[in-house]
Amino acid sequence: MENDSGENPTKVNKYACACAIVASMISIIFGYGRTSDKIGRRNTILVASVIFMIGSILMGYGPSYIALLVGRCIAGVGVGFALMIAPIYSAEVSSPSSRGFLTSLPEIGISVGILLGYLSNYIFSRLYLELGWRIMLGIAAIPSLLLAIGILKMPESPRWLIMQGRLGEAKKILYKVSNSNQEAEIRLRDIKEAVGIDENCNDDIVKIPESAQTHGVWKELLLKPTPTLRWILLAGVGIHFFEHATGIEAVILYSHKIFAKAGVRDTRKQILATVGVGLTKFTFIVLSTFLIDRIGRRKLLLTSLGGMVVTLTGLGFFLTIAENSGGTLIWALVLSIVTTYAVVMFFNIGLGPVTWVYSTEIFPLRYRALGAGIGVAVNRLMNATVSMSFLSISEAITTGGAFFMFAAVSLVALIFFYFMCPETKGKSLEEMESVFTRSKSSDNFNK
Repeated sequence: MENDSGENPTKVNKYACACAIVASMISIIFGYGRTSDKIGRRNTILVASVIFMIGSILMGYGPSYIALLVGRCIAGVGVGFALMIAPIYSAEVSSPSSRGFLTSLPEIGISVGILLGYLSNYIFSRLYLELGWRIMLGIAAIPSLLLAIGILKMPESPRWLIMQGRLGEAKKILYKVSNSNQEAEIRLRDIKEAVGIDENCNDDIVKIPESAQTHGVWKELLLKPTPTLRWILLAGVGIHFFEHATGIEAVILYSHKIFAKAGVRDTRKQILATVGVGLTKFTFIVLSTFLIDRIGRRKLLLTSLGGMVVTLTGLGFFLTIAENSGGTLIWALVLSIVTTYAVVMFFNIGLGPVTWVYSTEIFPLRYRALGAGIGVAVNRLMNATVSMSFLSISEAITTGGAFFMFAAVSLVALIFFYFMCPETKGKSLEEMESVFTRSKSSDNFNK
């Protein structure tokens, strides 16, 4: 597959992914938090949409290898913006009773995008090669445009407005997005207390205390954090680390190669089987969004990781048998496919959506943008590490061995979540510091 300049676009994947990840991480750490604190959550989503749309158009046009690479890097920056700000916006607008559901919705969008990607691969594989890959890359500009238009109709985060001293605007929005006027009053009072505003103050515009502003958050969060803040940071960064360290990116990106190792030889059948991965991901992430506010984050996390330890071990075992048999054992082939789907199922019932909900809601308002940005940077780093090293690891220790390794990492993650992540279901964002201040023998660890 070559573009107009004679370059092979498949070469772009490794280098463009690396470029996109590096650009994304640098922007996340040094720019996204400051941007969202400066111009607001809603406007940051608008910026992310425009950036990604430009990147998609450039990739679809792709007159040269360099243009394709630049387009991928630009799109990576847009993705970094969106991954950081969408959960923050959802969490800050939502009421405690529905925050898990609403903050999970961006993950459903990602799941739909992956499913559509699988379907487009299958559909566009029938087209003329030069046209097919251009459509696959450029068509992403359409949802970006729709998001840019749609976000203009959405309200700004009331918490961000209060951080800017715009109390009157925030109050009107809280009355619109809360389940009752009483809930709106409670949320307004809690936010004013967290920011340092007198709860009896009813002015539309107020001056924010110096202690509530975002100056110096780097030092306070990373260099001299309080014990509570350190615990929150470890939990928020740790959950992002383990989301990809457990190997889901290898399953999603290389499922067709996994099926090939299991004995599925026909390329179109491999692509079609990957559609099943996308359907499984979508189905169980939707189910998770309805469970996260009922069952709770902690139970879903522990169930998810427990299932992943078992299914990743099974996948490693069945793939090893299938590889050693040369793909002739039908039962090993079938069980390899089944356990692949099972890994995706357990990941998306808990770890996938809970990562974004949990890491967004636990940081105090003053540190939320920076904390979430650091978490997403670690997330992108692990995403790149797993996706770009999986094939090399598979060659070194076999594909089955790679999944045994991911099963071991999942076991470590299970232990980490058990001891480090208390339950946050039903708590307001302003209560999170008290949740992490209590001892680890508290009820939040027994739920």
